[in-house]
Amino acid sequence: MTNYILQRAIAMILTLFAITTITFFLMHAIPGGPFTREKPLEPAIVAALNEKYHLDDPLFKQYTDYVGDLLKGDFGPSFKFRGRTVNELIGGGFPITARIGLLAVLITVLLSIPMGIIAAIRQSKWEDYSLMFAATVGVTVPGFVMASVLIYVFCVKLGWFPVIWKTDATGWLSVSQYVLPMLALSGYSMSFITRLMRASMLDVIGQDYIRTARAKGLSEIRVILEHALKNAILPVVTYLGPMIAALITGSFVIEKMFTIPGIGYQYVDSIGNRDYTMIMGSTIFYAAILIFLNFIVDIVYGFIDPRIKLGNIKEV
Repeated sequence: MTNYILQRAIAMILTLFAITTITFFLMHAIPGGPFTREKPLEPAIVAALNEKYHLDDPLFKQYTDYVGDLLKGDFGPSFKFRGRTVNELIGGGFPITARIGLLAVLITVLLSIPMGIIAAIRQSKWEDYSLMFAATVGVTVPGFVMASVLIYVFCVKLGWFPVIWKTDATGWLSVSQYVLPMLALSGYSMSFITRLMRASMLDVIGQDYIRTARAKGLSEIRVILEHALKNAILPVVTYLGPMIAALITGSFVIEKMFTIPGIGYQYVDSIGNRDYTMIMGSTIFYAAILIFLNFIVDIVYGFIDPRIKLGNIKEV
């Protein structure tokens, strides 16, 4: 296991290095710069700003300087929010994003896995048809459409939630303000896992060892929970890594629509303003979380299914 963890750690570092390099040069290949405005600044001002932030240095030197600062944990200054660093912006926005994301993960796991099991054991019954219809709608309807419908129905028409979300320095002012963003964020993942769990469970409960367990007189609940679930949940565990990373880091569009001051909202603004360092920092931060969670999933996978040897686990 030690060798496997070491190999994965090296692979994670190399992957992050590749992402950093590709993102850096792609950002600088885009026409314009962080000080490009609809109303152009004076050339002398632009030249002074480029000199201040060393944007007039050769591109390779900018790259080596950035990587050097990155190794120290410094994402650099933000070009949009003067006087603030990318570390401060991510540190301020991520707790809000993660709070909603963790709630979305919780509700997704607690609801989708039981719904998938119920749909499987009640195959071709009204429960199966109802759950699969809802899951199909959840998979096909984009998150921003779901968010628009939720805002229109529950904020504008019913007035159950405020149209404008207000926050203080510590985050949300009201617990109720979590509800709609959480539902909009978890809709797709909940629907996908429900369908995935149903398909996997149907495959497992048709195996010989499940029929043997039933022939021994075990109750249906024991057969499902003690024998079928452990194997049926493996495909779901594989999906949980990237899903958790995506939900915890937030949906850029959802945060923008709900005016949530998280890293997704900041990321969208940074793209519009060509804030190189903010885009780079957010991308690397997201990639690090995704890679780490995939690593955790591989470890958990080995514990769930003893037949899998950690040293032989392939990349997800």
